[in-house]
Amino acid sequence: MHTREEKLEAFGRLIDVLDQLREKCPWDRKQTNESLRPNTIEETFELCDALMKNDTHNIRKELGDVLMHVLFYAKIGSETDDFDIADVCNQQAEKLIFRHPHIYDPSQVGKKDPLPLDDPRYQAKEADKACEDVTTADQVLQNWEQIKLKEKDGNKSVLSGVPDALPSLIKAYRIQDKARNVGFDWEDKQDVWKKVREELGELETELKKEDKENATKELGDFLFSVINAARLYKLNPDNALEHTNQKFIRRFNYIEAHSIKEGKPLTEMTLSEMDELWNEAKKQE
Repeated sequence: MHTREEKLEAFGRLIDVLDQLREKCPWDRKQTNESLRPNTIEETFELCDALMKNDTHNIRKELGDVLMHVLFYAKIGSETDDFDIADVCNQQAEKLIFRHPHIYDPSQVGKKDPLPLDDPRYQAKEADKACEDVTTADQVLQNWEQIKLKEKDGNKSVLSGVPDALPSLIKAYRIQDKARNVGFDWEDKQDVWKKVREELGELETELKKEDKENATKELGDFLFSVINAARLYKLNPDNALEHTNQKFIRRFNYIEAHSIKEGKPLTEMTLSEMDELWNEAKKQE
């Protein structure tokens, strides 16, 4: 692995390359925050794909792409004298230090914030205890959410930190997790199954009525309850669903490859024939 000096040198080199491209390359020169945004989303998903596959080669490659976008936005910010990459790094470091008083300022652990209780940043009932002692990862997360409410430009409510643009499944998980961090959660995780069964029953009722609008609402409630159950049992529903997506793709590709080999289109295969091939693919995993 590289030394700290080598890492800083590499970081500086990338900044220099981006500066040169911004000045000399027609494509780079015309980019704006808005024009880069779709590419940033694509690069982020490509990184997520590599992470799911534990593909270290592509993880390194996609991290570079995402880092380039971070530097590009900072470069654009510097051109308008709003901020540069140093501001970005310093603000992030300061935020991390502020949110980890148990590491950086243990003398303040247990002390209340001097802000008055009617301050708008005190919208969570536990926000005035943001420097509680923490010894476990769960306590760190709970402390983290409470401290965020006290930051000058932080979240004004517990759920305001959940980005609107998040995919719905991930958003549901984050909403539930943030609510948990301020105490809004099931006392016994096994109780969640009653809710899951209740929501499934309501969905089935609306489906039998062929009421699409209400069935859609109940489907959302049912999915939300299943995601909640996964969270309580410390399972990541998004990762779980992606594993299932990949599993389905592998098995279906096996069926399709067999149909091509036999010269028989999928549309001419019976469901029974496809099920048999599906089970063959399953046995080979």
